[in-house]
Amino acid sequence: MMSAMEDGPTAELTLALPLARRGDPEAFRVLYRAVQPRILRYLKGMLGAADAEDVASETWAHIARDIGSFVGEGDAFRGWAATIARHRALDHLRRERRRPTTAVPVEAFEFLVSAEDPATDAVTAVETDAAIALIATLPRDQAEAVLLRAVMGLDAATAGRVLGKSAGAVRVAAHRGLHTLAGRLRDEQMARRHA
Repeated sequence: MMSAMEDGPTAELTLALPLARRGDPEAFRVLYRAVQPRILRYLKGMLGAADAEDVASETWAHIARDIGSFVGEGDAFRGWAATIARHRALDHLRRERRRPTTAVPVEAFEFLVSAEDPATDAVTAVETDAAIALIATLPRDQAEAVLLRAVMGLDAATAGRVLGKSAGAVRVAAHRGLHTLAGRLRDEQMARRHA
């Protein structure tokens, strides 16, 4: 049962899940629209922009295949989706270590996508990409904790299940990562002022 504390997107996920489990395509679209942007940002932080789209597609193929067996509500679905995305990303990293690629980066084709408000979308994309790139410079455990907590919107316990760690360990890693990021941003601002 939905708690009174659930936010709109979580409530929407919770309502769409039973229908999506029964194969309702519109309900699955609701799940996709609510979770895909966060999954994509999470994967960009883990893999870089060039590979994130492909791994996100693999993630959604896995979700579509197994949604009928998923049990839980909105927050649990985000955690389940993040776990699948993480496993697909780790598989991708293992494959990439074994073979060099010469693929054209996805960014080369971004001009083909039309946006409702190109100016706003461009500014948001640059800001988001810069933030994700900065998070990606953290040690892996801190980066994943920050991505799962801040980007995916997971609570510490759910992020811990995704990472196979305790909620406390996730909180500590996220805190350390955010502290490091704040220091780097302060240093950059000081350098700009003195330049």
